[in-house]
Amino acid sequence: MSFFSIERDMAIDIGTATSLVYIKDKGIILKEPSIVAIDRSNNSVVAVGEEARKMIGKTPGNIVTIHPLRDGVISDYDITEVMLKNFIKKVWGIKKRPAPRVVISVPCNATGVERRAVKDAAINGGAKKVYLIEEPMAAAIGAGLDISKTSGNFIIDIGAGTTDIAVISLGGMVLRDSIKVAGDKFDELIIDYIRKNHKTIIGEKTAEDIKVNIGSAYKKEKESSIEISGGDLINGIPKKIIVSSEEIREALKGAVNIIVERIHSVLQETTPELLVDIYDKGIIMTGGGALLNGLDVVIQEATKIPVYIAENAVSCVALGMGKVLDYLDKLDMTYGEDIIL
Repeated sequence: MSFFSIERDMAIDIGTATSLVYIKDKGIILKEPSIVAIDRSNNSVVAVGEEARKMIGKTPGNIVTIHPLRDGVISDYDITEVMLKNFIKKVWGIKKRPAPRVVISVPCNATGVERRAVKDAAINGGAKKVYLIEEPMAAAIGAGLDISKTSGNFIIDIGAGTTDIAVISLGGMVLRDSIKVAGDKFDELIIDYIRKNHKTIIGEKTAEDIKVNIGSAYKKEKESSIEISGGDLINGIPKKIIVSSEEIREALKGAVNIIVERIHSVLQETTPELLVDIYDKGIIMTGGGALLNGLDVVIQEATKIPVYIAENAVSCVALGMGKVLDYLDKLDMTYGEDIIL
């Protein structure tokens, strides 16, 4: 295989919280926070990715850290372009070589304007040609599902910004739904709960630590607690508090219920023929949000359908896009528009 065919293709799972880059024949070689630090005094880029994440809450007033994506779509075009350019340069190096063809994931309900913004940002960031694939399709491929057959597959991809729900058959999405309730929303609810019930202010990182360590959607056999530090809501003085897993479950209850309700809605619209397949094969969960303790159990009890968390759930979208890279030459010849639907 030639140098050109091996190294001209990449896939980018550009997420609200984290971005992953997959290079053909090499796998995932970059995983960094989707954050950019900007010096507002001269609008220069200070840091991107992990270096920018370390600056959160610790920078002088002129330096701000920005999440250029919100709810899975671009909220700041210029900063997204800067971030993509940085990630592409990191994995592509500085040697002179052909610009890469890039596959990028988008939420299944992304609008035409939002899709165009992603493509333009990637092109201006250094890509030669850009293909878009909807996240549930990529997640299903990455989870190892054979989506080419007539058999129905039910996939739930819970990222940071969105939860995408889809029924897939014959290589396409028969039904789809996307809601802006996912990992970031979980963190927001934890922050709000701690502020209201403990009169303590905490940041996003602390909220995520709480979620990962003691967060749950279903009653645990053995409940747990964690000591955290924050600022007193009244006087701002640092304080330590103890938070229990029962409290966090209560904080997340509303968001979990919304996800379950939308799953029900999609199932109610599914044809009886596809429902038979889904009951037989179960529901597959992917994405970082799928790892919330007990969420699979809640969904299984609510739907009466077996629920399975995919292996490498966090990386499924990137892995699925990586498999798509093997077919770009065929897609180039098949599609007039360079978009995978």
